[in-house]
Amino acid sequence: MEKLVVSAMALAVVVGLASLAFAVPSHMETGAWSGWVTDTACAEKGASASHADCAVKCVKEKGAKWALYDPATKSVVVLEGDAAKDAEKFAGKEVTVKGTLNKQTKTVAVTSIAAKG
Repeated sequence: MEKLVVSAMALAVVVGLASLAFAVPSHMETGAWSGWVTDTACAEKGASASHADCAVKCVKEKGAKWALYDPATKSVVVLEGDAAKDAEKFAGKEVTVKGTLNKQTKTVAVTSIAAKG
């Protein structure tokens, strides 16, 4: 009986520790966000179709990064990762971005970008 209790407790500890390995930190959120593809230099001011060429220039020549501006929350997040390279095709457009948001750094590790609508 004692062996059974010890084994059950050991199993509970192992399961508990294993679940921590799969837990998403509280500052990370996987999901989808909608907004305008812009650049970090212009952010909200660049959330329009007429800004597309300027955004491309800022990213390519001036060191700005691709960003997503959400007019509903008035927030800007920086787009990162390999899939963020597709942002140029969507400059000045409303999109839905999927990925993992880091709330501390205000960045999204992008898994996909698609035109909204």
